[in-house]
Amino acid sequence: MSQESVPVLIVGGGLTGLSAAVFLAHHGVKSTLVERHPGTSTHPKARAINPRTMELYRSVGMEERVKAGRSPISGNTDLVHVETLAGNERVRMPNASIEDISRISPAQWTLIDQNQLEPILRKRAEEVGVDLRFHTRLDAVTETADGVTAALTDLGTGERTELRAEYVIAADGSRSPVRELLGIGSHGRGTLTNLVSFFFDADLEEPLRGRKVIAAYVNNPEVRGTIIPIDNDRKWVINVSFFPDKGQSAADFTQEHCVELVRAAVGVPDLPLTIESVDMPAWDISARVADTFARGRYLIAGDAAHVMPPTGAFGASTGIQDAYNLSWKLALVLAGKAGPGLLASYDSERRPVAQETVRQAMLRFAVREGKQFQDVAKDLVDETTMTFGYVYPAGAFAGDGTEGRSITEDPDKPSGRPGARAPHVVIEGDHGPFSTVDLFPAGFTLLTAGPATPWAAAAAAGRELGLALTVRGIGVNGDYSDTEGTFKERYGLADGGAVLVRPDGMVAWRAESHPRGDVSRTLTGLLRQILALA
Repeated sequence: MSQESVPVLIVGGGLTGLSAAVFLAHHGVKSTLVERHPGTSTHPKARAINPRTMELYRSVGMEERVKAGRSPISGNTDLVHVETLAGNERVRMPNASIEDISRISPAQWTLIDQNQLEPILRKRAEEVGVDLRFHTRLDAVTETADGVTAALTDLGTGERTELRAEYVIAADGSRSPVRELLGIGSHGRGTLTNLVSFFFDADLEEPLRGRKVIAAYVNNPEVRGTIIPIDNDRKWVINVSFFPDKGQSAADFTQEHCVELVRAAVGVPDLPLTIESVDMPAWDISARVADTFARGRYLIAGDAAHVMPPTGAFGASTGIQDAYNLSWKLALVLAGKAGPGLLASYDSERRPVAQETVRQAMLRFAVREGKQFQDVAKDLVDETTMTFGYVYPAGAFAGDGTEGRSITEDPDKPSGRPGARAPHVVIEGDHGPFSTVDLFPAGFTLLTAGPATPWAAAAAAGRELGLALTVRGIGVNGDYSDTEGTFKERYGLADGGAVLVRPDGMVAWRAESHPRGDVSRTLTGLLRQILALA
């Protein structure tokens, strides 16, 4: 058995795992990714990437690549709940993807199929030197005092490898073998429905009646499922529920039965169609959150940490944002610039967000399953707020007394408080206008309301701790002009105040007005606290 070593082992080659590999490489961290399947997904699965996640891809130079891979349905706008596609429409859900959010972000919603996005991420990971090992199984993993030992098998050649890593990111899906090996439990409703997916070819122009659907949720006595366009012309996929407690199984989905189900879902009894395949494995819609996202040298992310109904376009983006949260923290811990306690903040930050996101997905799923929209409307948080307005209740930031009030805030009225996303503000420098969001990916950033001079000594605190810390003034006599005059309001600052932003674009600390005392000493103490340094 050959022996190798790497700083980070990523288990799982889906959207979360591949994104983690790309984000770690951005921070200079080498990783090995193992995935038991021979290649990336062949199923569309997730169809929408929210604009906060697009900001993350923007930060590593991938925004344009992802946008270039947009789905043929990228111009579609409708999420409808119907008895049949040709029949009554029960409700049309609000769809954030058609909203102009330029006031909140420099990025936009991007409709891209998972089987298109994963190859883009895989190619980028290869370009930045990630060791990708598809068709490789994790057989065992053991934690030691100074790392983790994983036993791997190449399923193509049978070759076995022992790999040593300092940390493991488990992004190995909703049935996560790593989570099971660790004995980490989960809580939530569990399995909500079992499904089979199959592709079909048909002309649905007449039953669509001009609607450009992202998805049509069908619920009638003969079929419960979702019709999803593939090419906006004749190719479709339908996900159909079946019920084992009623004696049903995936084996029931013969060619003939699939034809009957499509016709029942569309509402056209003699609809001409062709079933392309019925051999996709059964899957399930579940709602669960792991009891912890971090244990020792193991970090749980994506569907391994939280699984939710595919309603609201939350699932994929939540996992990718997990990976972004982890990447800068792992980079600093591995470089000896932060204590292991920084990684504990991953759980305290991301798990509460996941729990609320699962709750929101469940409310939307209830409508899909037949509940009246008005019965859940009072508890719904809109997609834009869930995308940009979540606030970490605790974690790697220095509180100012405003934390813990609510897990969400209105992104149109951002607070700029510690634990929240640093708001988008249009500023202008020598090369024209751009977003404050674009200032953050390289390291810590201290933004000041007005000239940076009173806070200039903060950079010395960064140097003392070996950190990249940039100080930039916004507004009159600053490094950048406040083009729209909104910087102080959106960041909650008075003249001379400052806000410290983490490498992931989340606020780490805020001083609302001019500095008092020794700036370098103050920032050094704050950074040591945030980075869990003794």
